[in-house]
Order: sequence, then structure tokens, then C-alpha cells
Amino acid sequence: MRLPRILMPRVTASAHCDLPCGIYDPAQARIEAESVKAIAEKYQANTDPEFRTRALIIKEQRADLVKHHLWVLWTDYFKPAHFEKYPHLHTLFNEATKLAGAGGAKGSVDPAKADELLGKIDEISKIFWETKQA
Repeated sequence: MRLPRILMPRVTASAHCDLPCGIYDPAQARIEAESVKAIAEKYQANTDPEFRTRALIIKEQRADLVKHHLWVLWTDYFKPAHFEKYPHLHTLFNEATKLAGAGGAKGSVDPAKADELLGKIDEISKIFWETKQA
């Protein structure tokens, strides 16, 4: 059924994100990645088995949060035009989320893995802020 012409909208609105801009920020991923690194350092400095067990549990939770925040940026903030301008962005996100996962900081207690992750987040952040200026 077609609406009468009088009821048809006169203006079509469109939006480029789920909510008004300003809700996305790679800082959230960075904060959690900093926690992962700090926990790995504390783990290395402590031999108490209970402390180490708790540290591993918390580190894995924080690593999952890193992945979550990166995925939100990847899937919700960045748009096709961004991926055209920055063709390595998909690879960068893939590498970062893998570094946050079991093959990276989540599965390791080596602070160097967390440093690698932080480096990838810094690269993503640089691109993010360039797109925010555009």
C-alpha cells in the first residue's frame, strides 16, 4: 500500500554512526591494554601462586575488553571511506585484536606482548584522530 502524497516525508535524513559522534575513542582500548601490561609486570614480580592465578584471570578479562573496544571501533566507527583512505586499516585491526587474544597478550605474561599491542593501538588511534579532524 502506498501512502498518500501528503503523508510522504519531504526530507530524508541520514546518519553516519549509531549515535551522535563523540562516543567512540581508542583510549578505552588503550586503558585496558595498559592494565594488561601492568598485570603482566606484577605477575613477573610475584611468586605467590594465588596472586598469580588472580592476575591471570584479571589479565584475560582486560584483554577481552581490549578486543571488544577495538571491534566496536572497527565495526561501528570506521566506514568504507576510511578503509579506502587507509587500506592497511583492516590488517591493523586484525593484528591488534590478535595481539589482544590468546596468541598475544591474553595468552602471555610477557610485558613485551602488551607493548606490541599498545603500539598497534597507537597506530589505530593516530588514524582515528585523523578521521575525526576530517
